[in-house]
Amino acid sequence: MTPAADERALLADLRWQIEAGADEAVADEPLDRFAAPPPKARPAPGTEPEHAPAPPVQSTHAPSPPAEPAAPAQTMTSPPEMAAAPRLDDADKVNADARAQAANCADLEQLRTALAAFDGCALKTTATNLVFGVGASPADVMFVGEAPGRDEDREGVPFVGASGQLLDAMLGFVDLDRATNAYISNILPWRPPGNRQPTGAEIAACLPFLERHIALVAPRVLVFLGGTAAKTLLDRQEGITRLRGRWYEYTSPSLEVAGIAPIPAMATLHPAYLLRQPAQKRAAWHDIVAVREKLDEAGPLRER
Repeated sequence: MTPAADERALLADLRWQIEAGADEAVADEPLDRFAAPPPKARPAPGTEPEHAPAPPVQSTHAPSPPAEPAAPAQTMTSPPEMAAAPRLDDADKVNADARAQAANCADLEQLRTALAAFDGCALKTTATNLVFGVGASPADVMFVGEAPGRDEDREGVPFVGASGQLLDAMLGFVDLDRATNAYISNILPWRPPGNRQPTGAEIAACLPFLERHIALVAPRVLVFLGGTAAKTLLDRQEGITRLRGRWYEYTSPSLEVAGIAPIPAMATLHPAYLLRQPAQKRAAWHDIVAVREKLDEAGPLRER
């Protein structure tokens, strides 16, 4: 490649990282944690300590019997296996607390208030805003993504960046939009730093609120955007390319308590992925068309 082509490629990579949310530097220079540690420097000749240990003296007497090994000093620290054990009881307590708080919410406004007061997820302390949900409720279709990005964190509204604009365009082609018949939310209501992958503990802490969120919106069809949302809410292990384009049934304790039947659900590719891989838009288009056909089978769209 020519120098000009190299520069264009580097600028394109940088632009993609910024759009993906990798806009926060954590160090002045990158750190290669897989590199071998530098070798220890040896003293130069002539710089050895003046008082070097003397060589052992040969004794003509019979050797003394070996001393008894000293008993290990007792400390107050826990055994290694106990110190490294995960605090599952704490995680279970956070999940149970979240489920109890979510169950007491009778509408979306109460759920938003409860989620804003919830302290069981550390992402709340690093995010700028709570990103709750947006759209019509009750909705014909509800879209669930992974987590807010940079633009969403700034505005407190899900899917307002480049991926949100692409999602709105896709919905418009099948006469769906967030103002009249669609609702949009995420697995996590707070942005992970640097748009990193959510951890299992973060998802477990926020999942009861999302389950209640879905029950309150009561959509006729659910669409999971991306692999994290699909695997979490469908309790599956396959990747998104294997899960997408097929119909499943979603249920949860919140739906059962509310007396809501299992909801038809489909997984599709996340709009952020489509921006990086435009060739996959064809597959996502087929999924959105299938969603509209499923809605038409269930009857006309809800009137506003």
